[in-house]
Amino acid sequence: MDTTKNYYETDLETRISKIREIIDSSDKEVASQLCEGMHYVDIVEALDNFEDDEINTFINLLSFENIAGILENSWEEMQMLISSFFTRDQLISIFSYMNNADIADLLGVMPTYRRKDILKFMKESESNILNLILSFDEESAGGIMTTEYIALKEHLTVENALAKIKDIAPETEIIEYLFITDNHHRLKGIVDLRKLLVAPEDTTLAMLYKEFPFFVYATDDQEKASILITKYDLDILPVVNKNMAILGIITSDEIMHVIDQEYSEDILVMSGVNKYEEYDSNFFESFKNRIPWLSINMITAFIASSVVGLFSSTIETVVALSAAMPIVAGMGGNAGNQTLSIVLTSLARGEINLRNNWKLVFKEVGMGILNGAIVGTITGFILSIKYQNPFLMAIMAASMVLNMIVAGVAGFLIPLVLDHIHVDPAVSSSIMLTAFTDTCGFFIFLGLSTVFLSNLI
Repeated sequence: MDTTKNYYETDLETRISKIREIIDSSDKEVASQLCEGMHYVDIVEALDNFEDDEINTFINLLSFENIAGILENSWEEMQMLISSFFTRDQLISIFSYMNNADIADLLGVMPTYRRKDILKFMKESESNILNLILSFDEESAGGIMTTEYIALKEHLTVENALAKIKDIAPETEIIEYLFITDNHHRLKGIVDLRKLLVAPEDTTLAMLYKEFPFFVYATDDQEKASILITKYDLDILPVVNKNMAILGIITSDEIMHVIDQEYSEDILVMSGVNKYEEYDSNFFESFKNRIPWLSINMITAFIASSVVGLFSSTIETVVALSAAMPIVAGMGGNAGNQTLSIVLTSLARGEINLRNNWKLVFKEVGMGILNGAIVGTITGFILSIKYQNPFLMAIMAASMVLNMIVAGVAGFLIPLVLDHIHVDPAVSSSIMLTAFTDTCGFFIFLGLSTVFLSNLI
């Protein structure tokens, strides 16, 4: 079979066809060639279109090294399926080709009895490391760290350090940066390999290292690690315990997965969807995840509707108001969402908080006045021509200004306040903002119309 090195140019149907040929022929050599010429991510994507028994046939044609690569690039459901094809001892052999962070992720989704059975028969040094990672929340810094780094004592000479590196480098993920510790394994600083190679052999590491001010505690949320790495453009970030002893590191590659995960979660929860829901999730699971938020939206809609009901006599008197009021509420919602999106993005980057940045709310007041005046005047002018009532333009302009001020202030303060009281701002901000802009928009517009009703008749 002719495999392609440009795996990213191979379309899904072609990949599926190649794997099906391998399954039909049960050719191990061709299966190995496929893994050499195609990225594991693309193989996993293609495997999602096969039945479980077909996947079993294909996976068992591969070497343990290739199986490890596929496991590292699979989602949880696929990992669970593939791992079910192998015995405990076979999985332990496959794990020898995987890094500890990925092994811990896989063990974390296994049934407890099987996880304990595997850990029991692994080397004690390896099982201790995995138990350490598994002891932390899966979305904490400790939960995503890798322990495959090099840490050297500060009293070592360059000669001794290089000899030690030669021994442990083959089993280490990161060798470009060396972490320097004291006798209690407490982090002192960092030395890059280039500097070590050019230094005199009798120089101690204590004379070479530089302090590294960036670190996270193992119990910190993974989002804090992503903020530090992206803000300061770091390649690696050490993870320490409360005594500053280094436990592991987080790489920039791992943070890319975290950022993608956090972004996807925020998008889903902002829309009132459970963060674990997928496009092909079970029907009843999707229903269970969505109905609570729809119920909350229904309540806020009733609140806005009750405000409209207060002014039913005004609307009956001037029918044009029924066509105009959704414009005020809708534009306020759009303006509020603009502010909300900016604030949520800044919060995710750690650039803003309520204590230090609350005065920026006055900027949103100014934006509301300016944008509201422009949009309100244009909208009011069109409506005044349509309904032949010049005073409608003044009511519309004033209402738009006031509601855009409310929208801007709400869009700015709601996520900051929620973050300040340690509530995820992505979860509730959107619903609260909609309630504010709809209710206030209707109340302002219909209230002003009621006050100046004689001018509108």
